[in-house]
Order: sequence, then C-alpha cells, then structure tokens
Amino acid sequence: MRISELSARSQVPIPTIKYYLREGLLPQGEQTSATRAVYGEDHLRRLRLIRALIEVGRLPVAAIRKVVDAVQDEDLPVHDMLGTAHYALGPEVEPDPDEAAWRDAADRARALAGDLGWAINPNAPALDELAQSLLTLERLGMAADPEALRPYARAAHELAEHELAGVPFEGPRDAAVEHLVIGTVLYGRLFDVLRRLAQESESSRLLGPSRAAGGHSE
Repeated sequence: MRISELSARSQVPIPTIKYYLREGLLPQGEQTSATRAVYGEDHLRRLRLIRALIEVGRLPVAAIRKVVDAVQDEDLPVHDMLGTAHYALGPEVEPDPDEAAWRDAADRARALAGDLGWAINPNAPALDELAQSLLTLERLGMAADPEALRPYARAAHELAEHELAGVPFEGPRDAAVEHLVIGTVLYGRLFDVLRRLAQESESSRLLGPSRAAGGHSE
C-alpha cells in the first residue's frame, strides 16, 4: 500500500508517519522508485503499537524508541521484550531524601515480592514504586505490613494470570506489546473504577440508612 492508504487505514496523518520513519520508530517501506515506497501489514501493526504507546501509555518518544528496539530485536526473549514495555509504563521514582528510611522500604518491598514467591527482576522499577508507597503509608499512619498488603497481592496475582493469558505470545511481537500496554493501562483504570464502586456499595451496606435504623428496611 502507498503511504496515503497506510495513513487512511491507520488513521495516522501522513506527516506523522513521515516523522516516525525519520525517527526510526517505523521501518522504511520498500522503495519502488526514487520518490515512492510501499508499505505492508507490518507497518500497520507498528503504527497501532506506536499509537497505543503514545495515546494509552502516554510515553515520550525516547521511551517508545526503547520499546520499539526491543520489539525489533528478534534475539530478545518475549519475556524481556514485554518487560521493556512494562518498565516504560511506570513513573520514574526518586529515592526518598531520608536514605535510611528509603533503604529500609526498598528492602521490605523486595522481601515482600520474595515472600509472595514472585519472580521479579531485583532492578524492576515497580519495586521502587512499591517502596515509595510503603514509606508514604507509614508516614500517614496507615498499615503497610505484609499481612495488610496480602489481599492486594492476591488480587493483583489473580488479575495478572487473567491478563497475561490473553496476550498473543505466539503472534507478531508488535501485537503482543500492544495488547500488554492497552490491557495494563486501561484495565488498570477499569479496576480502580470498579474498586471505588465496590467501596461505595460496601459503605452503603455498613453505614447506609437501613443499617443506621437497625438493619430494618421498609
């Protein structure tokens, strides 16, 4: 297909496609003349991936390039390729100014992952996110011990099993990363919405008018 058809099918403007080509995010098309190239389904898949990384993942070009490089490296195992995308999705975490407290929280974050039996890269950025959350909870007087966190861990593990079962590992590498990014971000938001709705329902059950009246409803 010509670039005009690629643009129409992907809904990505031609100038944007040309920018992705210049940046190396999109492979060059097959040259049919000095001024014309044709593109295939692989280019369409790559554009879908880039759109997912930009529109859903909200990633900058530098982070997208890392993910695309991982996708293009056929020697890189799929697990590591998906990990590159996962790591790119998380926020950058600055160590806490209180170095002793930060080290303690980081140690406990890694210990918690180990106690759960999770196979986690010790340098995974999400461990620093977990450490930061533990530290913040403690400073606010909220429970941050392993038992308090276990229900969240169980729910997270169950969701991870469900979500990863739907990733097309055997298909095109672009499609696997696209599925992971969209699922991680959008289903993450969906889970947060459902949890807030469930909290409202539980609050109503515990504290609603019928409960305040002794549990009898008219």
